Amino acid sequence: MLDLAIIGGGPAGLTAGLYATRGGLENVVMYEKGMPGGQITLSSEVENYPGICEPVSGIELMECWPKQAMRFGLKYEMDEVKRVRKGEEGFVVELASGKEQEAKSVIIATGSTPKRAGFEGEEEFLGKGISTCATCDGFFYKDQEVAVLGGGDTALEEALYLAKIASKVYLIHRRDKFRAAPTTVKKVLENPKIELILNATVVKAYGDERGLQGIIIDQQGRRIDLKVPGLFVFVGMKVNNEVLKQADGSFLCRVNQWGEVVVDLRMRTSVPGLYAAGDIRQDAPKQVVCAAADGATAAIDAIGYVERGGE
Repeated sequence: MLDLAIIGGGPAGLTAGLYATRGGLENVVMYEKGMPGGQITLSSEVENYPGICEPVSGIELMECWPKQAMRFGLKYEMDEVKRVRKGEEGFVVELASGKEQEAKSVIIATGSTPKRAGFEGEEEFLGKGISTCATCDGFFYKDQEVAVLGGGDTALEEALYLAKIASKVYLIHRRDKFRAAPTTVKKVLENPKIELILNATVVKAYGDERGLQGIIIDQQGRRIDLKVPGLFVFVGMKVNNEVLKQADGSFLCRVNQWGEVVVDLRMRTSVPGLYAAGDIRQDAPKQVVCAAADGATAAIDAIGYVERGGE
């Protein structure tokens, strides 16, 4: 039986593995269906992670994390976890390969995935002008014009954030009314740097090897060629909580109305021994440094849980 199973190999999972093994747990396995690194590896530049003197790519930032974590004994298995369920003693991790592994404690660090809008060129320029994180990438467009796609709270809040950095923000929404909080809508309408493009959709992004150069918008049959170097897409998030879904359709632990895992300040879920860290948990800031902190917090508590014999 494992002392700890970590599901997910992004910043939260890797940091959890580092802290758990360095903190004394000897039998710790991290499951990740792809290469470790997480969603941040899609970012072309990262400059707000502490200790980074010069901007680096997401891949460069994460390059040494797996090696560092494994130096203290973390084991890595490239396998997809289908489900985590309660066992007679602890938890059972069901793998896509057909195997099952028992663990005394589990940290879920599977993150969340930004939904795609589905327009032409979206994937091609993702990380090269198209972003899903204004806090991460907004500064690269200081005193430039940018566009935001979406009509919910996140889209409007990020438009307001970008308006402090960019010279102008075009807010594109497929309807003529927003789904955001009235106070947020009021702030957007009153901001002189935000221009609304309503009843419109982005149909194409274009550019070259250097990055995005503009987008084509369809506004009720009228085509608009908007020349912007940056487009921020906020059309929702998919919480990667499938591993917590049980055979009867319920969740192993408590989740909120958006499917995010409810945790306390120690990343403990409603089930003792089960933790959630990073973007999968409620109120996650969706920043690498915060995900790493979550992973460390969860691991530190898991060490105590295992050493106390599951109490």
